Amino acid sequence: MPKRRRQRNGPLIALLLGPSVILITLFIVLPAFYSIYLSLTNTQLTGFAARDPQFVGLDNFTYLLSNADFLGSLGQTATFTLFSAIIGQTVLGMVAAILLSRPWLRGKGLFGAAVLMPMIVPEVVASLAWASVLSNNSEGTLNRLTGLFGADPTDWLQVVPLTSIIIVNIWRGVAFAMIMFQAALEDVPAELIEAARIDGASAVQVFRHVTLPLIRGPVFLYLLLTTISTVGVFGLVYFLTQGGPGGQTRIAAIYIYERALQFSQIGIGSAASIILLVIVLVLGIVYVRLAKVEV
Repeated sequence: MPKRRRQRNGPLIALLLGPSVILITLFIVLPAFYSIYLSLTNTQLTGFAARDPQFVGLDNFTYLLSNADFLGSLGQTATFTLFSAIIGQTVLGMVAAILLSRPWLRGKGLFGAAVLMPMIVPEVVASLAWASVLSNNSEGTLNRLTGLFGADPTDWLQVVPLTSIIIVNIWRGVAFAMIMFQAALEDVPAELIEAARIDGASAVQVFRHVTLPLIRGPVFLYLLLTTISTVGVFGLVYFLTQGGPGGQTRIAAIYIYERALQFSQIGIGSAASIILLVIVLVLGIVYVRLAKVEV
């Protein structure tokens, strides 16, 4: 754009972008910097530290990085994110997108609606529905199904809590993966697919060597978005298990909530959130670099 034209359109650009910039600054940038400040203090909601917080430097970070509960929550978060988002949602979302792109599939509308349904269900409603499915009494949906084979009622959220919330999160996120992957698959030139088939490539080989390299960008973009959203999941897990039993589902978001609000340790909670933010930023950089790798 010529310099004179940019100068002429400057006020219009500022008018259009101004509200967004103001909102982002007020609700994202400033809270982020304030959280960094809090992480360097011993701020609490109660006690002397609430009235007169002191600067403690990196003490909160040192405490967290040597705290078994916090490190355990990071491990639970990594497991939860890996199996529910990076593997579960990605694989099932890709399978759903490939099926919807096949002309021989009947009832595409019904199939697509069934996959999209969990995406529009509010988080609280989804949690209550799955609490009923995983209920420990004989009236629970899953116990009714296993009861048909003679199995006794099982308290699924106590016996396999982490597996349970992984399955629930997969159920919630497959729709978004399907939408992104289906849009990416539609941009793959049909001529390339046909040429590969004429050369004798199997369906798996076509997907591995032709389709997947062409949709690498959208795939890594989805992985970035789903990693960020899954690391920050709170309500779905808290409503189902509250981090239990015995801390087996105490992911980082629940640990931060407990420290900041239940134990009133705002400084430590802020430091934990900063550590989590740094981890997500590093993962984001890795995803961006991988998306640019030649295949």
